[in-house]
This record gives sequence, structure tokens and C-alpha cells, in this order.
Amino acid sequence: MTSVADNLANIKKLITVYEQQYGRESGAVQLLAASKSQPLEKILAAYQAGQRRFGENYLQEALKKMSDLAANHPGVASSIEWHFIGPMQRNKTRKIAEHFAWVHSVDSDIIAKRLSEQRPAHLPPLNICIEVNISNQATKSGVPLAHVLSLAKECLTLPRLTLRGLMAIPAFHPDFNQQRQECHQLFLVWQALRDQEIALDTLSLGMSSDFEAAIAEGSTLVRIGSAIFGQRA
Repeated sequence: MTSVADNLANIKKLITVYEQQYGRESGAVQLLAASKSQPLEKILAAYQAGQRRFGENYLQEALKKMSDLAANHPGVASSIEWHFIGPMQRNKTRKIAEHFAWVHSVDSDIIAKRLSEQRPAHLPPLNICIEVNISNQATKSGVPLAHVLSLAKECLTLPRLTLRGLMAIPAFHPDFNQQRQECHQLFLVWQALRDQEIALDTLSLGMSSDFEAAIAEGSTLVRIGSAIFGQRA
């Protein structure tokens, strides 16, 4: 069995290969280790191999990991950058605003306003991405394509948030060209906002099954879970 460190090294190598293959600048794509439902031991293994950005989907699970790290590995706890990447309920926004550096799944003005109001004053503004439902799937979170611009403009008015970009979870396609087509849709929306002088620098797109297509279509941050940690518990 390969180790977490070996898997992490392999993913980083593939990211470099895909950057070169698709004409991206070296270092253009950042890696977020999606650690939901993974034990703390695997997070520590990834940390020891150099990973610092971790993404969590479930608030209570994430808070438990943060608490355990603070108690037993304070140096690790203070240097991890936590990203919340799961769907949000309104009653969870305060804890998310208090404990995370990034939120990738903002999909309404109500959620955005609550995060801004609840972000502690002693912390820097919360980095956010708007989640877009590019596949128009009823089972997926995210704002429809037609509403992205209005939500982006609303987010720009909120003082405790910094709008960094867009995020999506495309529908699963085994075919590489279909993966690229879905990813390209999000890139076009992202670029359209940038053309309107909305200063976005993050396209959070691509997971273990489709991150090559995402990098080919302009992703700046891929969220990789099972390819690093193995299957979730």
C-alpha cells in the first residue's frame, strides 16, 4: 500500500505535469487536501509531507479535528490553513466564520451576510468563493449561472469578506472531453466576472476524478481527497 506521503508526492507531480501539458504557468495550481471523514493520523501524515491547506465538509467533524490538534499538536494547529468546502446551513455560519480561513461554498446573499457579520474582528476578512451549480443538478448546492454576477456584487459590499473566486462540483463524467466541457463553463463565468473588473484570483475546480480536465480549463485550486488519503471511512 502506498503511503499518504507517496500519494501526495504523486499528485503534486501530476499537477506539475498537467500545468506543463496544458500551457499553464508553473505553480499556477494550488493543492487543497480534502480531508473529510479522514482520521487525524492521515492529516498529520500529509502535514509532515509538507501539505498545509486542508478542506473539510462537515463542521462538527472539523471542529473536533481542530480541537484535537490544538491540544496535542499546537504547532501543527497554528500553521494549517482550513478551508470549508461543504454545503452550509444558516445555523452553522458563526462557527465557520470563527474557525476557517476560507469558505468555498457561499451560495446565497443570506449566507454571505451572516458570514460577514459573524467574522471575528481580530481575524482578517474571510476568503470566500461563490459555489456555482454549473450542471443544474437539483441534488447539488450552488447558485445558478444566471445569478452569479448579482451575488458577486453583493459579496463585494460586505466588509468582513474577501471574494476570491468561484467553486463548482461538476456532474460526474467518465469521459475526459465531457469533463473539460463542464469545467470550461465555469471558467467562462469566472473570466466574465474578471472582465467586469471584479478582481478574482481563484477558480476552485477539480477533484480526484477530474482534476486533469480542471487544470486544462484554468483551475487555480484542486480539491483532492481519496487520491491522497485513500477511500473515506
